[in-house]
Amino acid sequence: MTTTIDSDDYLRRMPKTDLHCHLIGTVRSETFAELARRHRLDLPAAPETIFRDVNSLPPDPKLYENTRIPVPRGRAADEPEVSYSLFQVSGWVVEVLRDADDLTRITYEAFEAAHRTSSVRHLEVSFDGVPPHLRSLGYLGAVEAYAEGIRLAERDFGMSGRLIAAVDRSTTAEQALARVREVVDNPHEYVAGIGLDNLETVGPPERFADAFRLAGQAGLRRTAHSSEHAPVAVNTVTCLDLLGCDRIDHGYYVLEDDEVVARCRAERVPFVVAFTTSRRSWRPWRRASVAAMIEAGLNVILADDDPGLFPTTLTDEYRIAADDLGLSRTTLRAMSLAGVDACWLPEADRAALRQRFIAEFDALDTLDASGAESADTPGHHPG
Repeated sequence: MTTTIDSDDYLRRMPKTDLHCHLIGTVRSETFAELARRHRLDLPAAPETIFRDVNSLPPDPKLYENTRIPVPRGRAADEPEVSYSLFQVSGWVVEVLRDADDLTRITYEAFEAAHRTSSVRHLEVSFDGVPPHLRSLGYLGAVEAYAEGIRLAERDFGMSGRLIAAVDRSTTAEQALARVREVVDNPHEYVAGIGLDNLETVGPPERFADAFRLAGQAGLRRTAHSSEHAPVAVNTVTCLDLLGCDRIDHGYYVLEDDEVVARCRAERVPFVVAFTTSRRSWRPWRRASVAAMIEAGLNVILADDDPGLFPTTLTDEYRIAADDLGLSRTTLRAMSLAGVDACWLPEADRAALRQRFIAEFDALDTLDASGAESADTPGHHPG
């Protein structure tokens, strides 16, 4: 008797890393609703409605007039009548987090959801600076609260995890340097690196050269959102050469420059991408861009970015890759293993995780004895 694993089950069960995930963006609708009501947060609508209607509106369309992959200009079919931007809702989520237990809770819940919905074995989450109403915790107090959530998840789910200290690119160079100095002066075993977040249009990467240089000198790993909102490839070059980034978050607009694409392909630069964005009208553009990046031979790794707010799961992102882009199981397996190679675990732990992934994939393929496609076929995918 043979056993068949259907496509959805296979995509859910395949082992994964998630390397681009904002902690505030993982908070569940139910958790936000509970805390908002507990603290009587004044909101324009019910918490569940706000989460349902997250939809960041696009900026000036003139900025994107001549991109190689056209950016949609009209409304998406599923856009709500009243939209709430990602940043607006994120601010409300931060406001309802009132103590260390809340920080531990949302971290644990992020890992639990990743494990349950997507078989994530290693998760790296970005955390922001300590907000004024939690200042009594201090930087290390907040980090330790997040770390406790990871420890509990490691115990309960057999996962591993790391924290990425986010640098807000809307701040000044001096403020960013102070943020990184705080991280460097207070080392923690779970803080593996830093990441440059927020819109490129409010902070070009070169502004943060000193902050990223300090991080590199301290042995911290580095990443940055790049070529996501600014329709240029040069920002990614700056992130690689001036900021010393180990990987790039998003990176879709590297497609604007063939020389940059060729360089990134040759250097196997990891691009950690997500199909699902808070700008609903941009989602088809994202899919087309990721497909083109794969077609160009770039090292593309899937993530889910803000899974609680969009909402999505990493399995959903892999399903888009399989169903909409036509990627085969062999390609998805290679993409998953590339995530292991790009993660920020110590070398020995990373090697052990890779062996675990290979064993899990081999067991899945053995179980799927029906002969379902597990190898690339001509014309089956764009890569």
